[in-house]
Parts: sequence; structure tokens; C-alpha cells
Amino acid sequence: MKRIFASIEELRAAVGQEAAVSDWVEVTQERINLFAEATGDRQWIHLDEERARRESPYGATIAHGFLTLALLSFLRGEAFTVEGSFRHAINYGLNKVRFTGPVVAGGRVRARFTLAALEEHDWGVHTVWAVTMEAEGVAKPVLVAEWLVRQYR
Repeated sequence: MKRIFASIEELRAAVGQEAAVSDWVEVTQERINLFAEATGDRQWIHLDEERARRESPYGATIAHGFLTLALLSFLRGEAFTVEGSFRHAINYGLNKVRFTGPVVAGGRVRARFTLAALEEHDWGVHTVWAVTMEAEGVAKPVLVAEWLVRQYR
């Protein structure tokens, strides 16, 4: 269920807690192909299904690490929204990102969002989100990141 933060007070109360978990989303081969086309990253391990079955240690093609990272914006939108007096939010960047495991084509991922820090400013709030992306049926996370998002009044 999508969480709605209706105010800065609700956001502030969530600091240090897991604030939201997205639904599962499938990472299809089509999505991987489109990402490869958009970025020019056409490595065989992402696109050549036959070769990946034969030669890849995963037995299938895998998503680009940057594709899994790019899914964070979508997964955030599925997991929660921040409302109240804010006009818009921007992706301010990342302090660190680690691609800790593969996402096999056809696999499903979801993200867990913990609000690590919140700083209030005249213009709005600067938030730091500790994000862990999981692949369904896999014990180890596939991505961990510290994501900076700004909400503007």
C-alpha cells in the first residue's frame, strides 16, 4: 500500500525508520533491450539470450546495474509520495551506490526506503534515503544506495 506523507512533520517523524516498501515490478527482457538501446550499452550479457544461457554464470541475461538504479524513481513513486506544501521534488544525486547482485531477465524487484536524514531549509527539505533493492526469491540485496532528494516549497 502506498504511503502518503501529508506534511513535513510526518516526514520528520519517519527519520531513522523504514518509511515505505514498493510493490514488486518485473524487469522484462524488453525493458532491458530498451535500456540498452537508450544508453548504447549493448553488452551480450544483457541482450544475447542464447549466449547468456550457455556462457553466463546466471544462465540468463541480466539487467544493467544502471537500469536497476534508474528504477528507483519509479519504485519511489509506487511506494510513497510527499504532499503538503511542497510544489515538486528533484533527484539531487547519490552519495553511494553498490550493485550487489544481478537481476535476471524476467525477475521481479522491489525497493525498501528508510529515511536516514532530513534537513529543513527556507526552500524546503533535503532528504537522505537509504534504499535497498531486493530481487524476489534472492536472499541478498541487488542494489544498495544512499539517495538524496529535495522537496521544494
